[in-house]
Amino acid sequence: MKAIVFTRYGPSDILKLKEVPKPTPGDDEVLVKVYATAVTFSNLALVSGKPFVARLSGLGLLKPKTRIPGSDIAGQIEAVGRNVKKFVPGDEVFGDLSGCGRGGLAEYVCAPEHALAQKPANISFEEAAAVPEAALVALQALRDTGQIRKGQKVLIYGASGGIGTFAVQIARYFRAEVTGVCSARNVEMVRSLGADHVVDYTKEDFTKTGQRYDLILATAGYRSIFDYRRVLSPRGIYVATGGAMAQIFQGILLGSLLSTGGKKMGSMLVEPNKDLGFMKELIEAGRVKPVLDRCYPFHETAEAFRYYGKGHARGKVVITVVEHS
Repeated sequence: MKAIVFTRYGPSDILKLKEVPKPTPGDDEVLVKVYATAVTFSNLALVSGKPFVARLSGLGLLKPKTRIPGSDIAGQIEAVGRNVKKFVPGDEVFGDLSGCGRGGLAEYVCAPEHALAQKPANISFEEAAAVPEAALVALQALRDTGQIRKGQKVLIYGASGGIGTFAVQIARYFRAEVTGVCSARNVEMVRSLGADHVVDYTKEDFTKTGQRYDLILATAGYRSIFDYRRVLSPRGIYVATGGAMAQIFQGILLGSLLSTGGKKMGSMLVEPNKDLGFMKELIEAGRVKPVLDRCYPFHETAEAFRYYGKGHARGKVVITVVEHS
């Protein structure tokens, strides 16, 4: 089978399309024919080896332990191990393989059944591949860490990005009053997702409007954690879910120190696949729809990573691995 392989850290050009052996599922695994996979921040870090501290989390200190990247996948079950109860061959599935070896940038991949869920019936494989990491980060940041409630004022910084486009729609599902922050070219798109207010950061500074927010998600770009704290309501919650390294590390390192006077600030760790069933329900009910910026063919994987790494994608960047009808 064909797969994207890399053997050292570096720029996206190190990703090469090669022939590798087709895997065989173990007793507790399924074999998935991969139709599509999404480019994610964690896979960009895996390939680049940056930030360096990420290597300490198990990626491999001097060279990568994983040779085939790709975690958010959508495809079809081709075979199942003898202990598998949840799926049968032919089932259409999606899921996040970041906790079980990755390998999604290949025509076939083996995965434990707990890493997958039935794919929403009303979206394409490319759209389904866009869901697992970004949507669950948005959901768990809003619902679990952010404790979102009806009527709250919620600010989403980076509302046009992969996490942000899901966050806008999920916050609206919870009946919050949503303000999205994005660039001028994305204002109408963010408004179409359900944002009640949209701030074009090239023309207006959200920290100087006099508005206060009960919940803030920082999903992209960079603003100082002190800027976010100034516009939190007295018992507001700030969650850093992505963006520039400085924004992420400020949430990790300074969040607890700045969580005073009723305000809570920090970051969050997503629980992969925990809520895939819930997201499937929202998508099939028409409450949430994945937003795709670009869809690349398999042989242009390096270009897909390069484009994603620029940080200006509108929604998700997806790769079609195997063409399907």
